[in-house]
Amino acid sequence: MPTFSNSIAPADYLILAGFFGLMLVIGFYFAGRMRDLGDYFSGGRRVPWWLAGTSYYMSSFSAFAFVAYSALAYEHGWVAVTLYWVSVPAALVSVALVAARWRRAATTSPVEFLEERYGRFMRQSLAWLGIPVKIIDDGLKLFAIGLLVSTGLGIRHPHALAWGILGSGLIMLLYTLMGGLWAVLVTDFIQFLVMIAAVLVLFPLALSRVGGLGAFVDGSPDGFFRLTSAEFGPGYIVAFLFIMIFSYSTQWQLVQRFYIVPRDADARRVGYLVAALNLVTPPLFFAPAMMARQFLPGVDDPANIYALLCRELLPVGMTGLIVAAMFAATMSMLSSDYNAVAAVLTNDIYRRLIAPAASGRVLVRVGRLTTLIAGLLSLAVAFMIVASEGESGLFDRMVSLFSLFLPPIAIPMLAGLLTRRVSNAGAVLGLAAGILVGLAAYIIRTTLAAPPDADPATFTAAQRLAALLRGNQVMTALTASTALLGLGVGSWLRPDPAAQRARTDAFFTRLTEPEPAAPPPAATGPADFSPLPFIALVTAALGALLLLVVLLFVSLEQGLPSLFVGAGMLLLGLVLWMLDRRKEKNRHALP
Repeated sequence: MPTFSNSIAPADYLILAGFFGLMLVIGFYFAGRMRDLGDYFSGGRRVPWWLAGTSYYMSSFSAFAFVAYSALAYEHGWVAVTLYWVSVPAALVSVALVAARWRRAATTSPVEFLEERYGRFMRQSLAWLGIPVKIIDDGLKLFAIGLLVSTGLGIRHPHALAWGILGSGLIMLLYTLMGGLWAVLVTDFIQFLVMIAAVLVLFPLALSRVGGLGAFVDGSPDGFFRLTSAEFGPGYIVAFLFIMIFSYSTQWQLVQRFYIVPRDADARRVGYLVAALNLVTPPLFFAPAMMARQFLPGVDDPANIYALLCRELLPVGMTGLIVAAMFAATMSMLSSDYNAVAAVLTNDIYRRLIAPAASGRVLVRVGRLTTLIAGLLSLAVAFMIVASEGESGLFDRMVSLFSLFLPPIAIPMLAGLLTRRVSNAGAVLGLAAGILVGLAAYIIRTTLAAPPDADPATFTAAQRLAALLRGNQVMTALTASTALLGLGVGSWLRPDPAAQRARTDAFFTRLTEPEPAAPPPAATGPADFSPLPFIALVTAALGALLLLVVLLFVSLEQGLPSLFVGAGMLLLGLVLWMLDRRKEKNRHALP
């Protein structure tokens, strides 16, 4: 077996540079094709289901999965896969409950339906509350990417973290700003291919290092393949399932994939594809970390296990590709978030409150401006975290504050799609009560907490309450139950007036009436073209780049796995191109 370099080589940097360059090419390609708000934020609602589904999957994935779940797999074994598999029933629940309803309820942004369902106040409230939550979340993701740059690439510069955040953040912002949703979708698909290619190389290399499947099973600790553990038991998994259902059914960047496809059946196919990918990919992603227990024992910080695996096993060229894959995972989430936040800013705030008669071209320009604003604010949050290097608690406080807002925002949205029994007053009370109780609990747990070295047996009643509220699961349950109680009490005490009930009835009629048998009328702009040939060209170009770099800079023995991957991507690009040509030929042959 050849010995691979355990550091980042110049060839790997060339692969990374080429990868980022192709992402920008995609943005430039779609920049001139955005004619109106529908093109920029919903792809003209003609996006193929397989492209929307792959983008949904990538938008729910991030470098966090590589780091946190791999660390969990290294320490606890198969339970990491079990926890990720929770997303499978969550995706199926979203298909059963809301996929088709989202496609009918929303057109350009995920909160526009709230005005028809509840009233103007709820639409504006969830828009103004959701935007800062998303921006804080995106700042945390940018910080994670910066850590990958500064540690994964082995850069020693004192400002490597800040430069990594700035560089990757600006690249994502640029292609999202230029090409709108189509650029996000196509880059997501390319990034998916890169991530899968890199992991498919790492898995067999790790399996070979431990001596095969039998040796892997025999050499693992007792209980390493159990579905649960003492720390992550059935109760934890059930609670996590409810959190994932909320996320998969209401997160702006995810549900956007339901309403950009042409038909209800396509929206359901999006969810089924996500469920299938979430079932198949976790063992491939996290099994190498489990195998590392045998050839990389005693790692001090398991959060570094994926980076250590790459340095230990991957050949030159593939190291750059898997670092690109880690970038890709988080870049997909961020670019989707930028587009979704900009959709709300443009459609639900600018067009609704400032310029209702704005033309399509003006709205596209405003959409680009709001994308820029969302991206720059996220960068500012990330730099705030960098500046707080002496305050390790800031990161945790921001994560906790973000978790407080999810249930109170998600529950009224979900209820608005599922039942006509919830009134506008009930939605407002549920939203307000959930947020206020969550903030009160957060203040209690931060101001009344006992000193870190205090004996729990000596805690006062207030300190015991603060300790209980430290668990994010408890906080999530508290805010969710309060929001649900507010929905019920408010709807009972103050039902909607007759005019609002009539609008609600019309809204649910639109959600539930049979779909027309004929397909929707043809769209204009970028929605009436197939993205497949462009995807084929970019895929082939990435494969050709990998082949060229390895042939020029790496010995054949070291570069053989990378050559196979490059050839595979080049061949896949050619196959996709031929499939599109065949489809186009058949379409023209029809009378």
